[in-house]
Amino acid sequence: MSLDVYLSMPLDTGAAELYEVELFSANITHNLNKMTQEAGIYEALWRPEEIGITTAGQLIGPLRHGLDLLRSDPARFIALNPSNGWGSYADFVPWVEGYLAACQAYPKAKVEASR
Repeated sequence: MSLDVYLSMPLDTGAAELYEVELFSANITHNLNKMTQEAGIYEALWRPEEIGITTAGQLIGPLRHGLDLLRSDPARFIALNPSNGWGSYADFVPWVEGYLAACQAYPKAKVEASR
C-alpha cells in the first residue's frame, strides 16, 4: 500500500467544464505511517479531508512543523524505519521537503490524497 498526493487547480478553457491541471504529485509507501504519526503529520498527509484541509496553503504549517520535528531528532525517526526496508527516514525527509515546497509554490491548489 502507498499514498499518492496531488495538488491541482481548475483551468477555465472556455469549455462547458473546467479542466483540472495537476501541479504536483508524489508517492510514498504506507510503511512510513509510524514515522508520520510520530512527526504529527499522519492525518495531514493521509487524511487531509478528515481534518478540514482542502488547499495546499493549509498544509504548509503542519508540514513545516512535522519537517522541523523530523530534522530535530533523526535518531528517533530512523529507529522507526520499516524492518522490511521499504521506505526510510532518508527517503521520507526529502519527500516531505518536496511536498512542502509544492504547497508553498501553489498555496491555492486543491489537495487530494489517494490511499
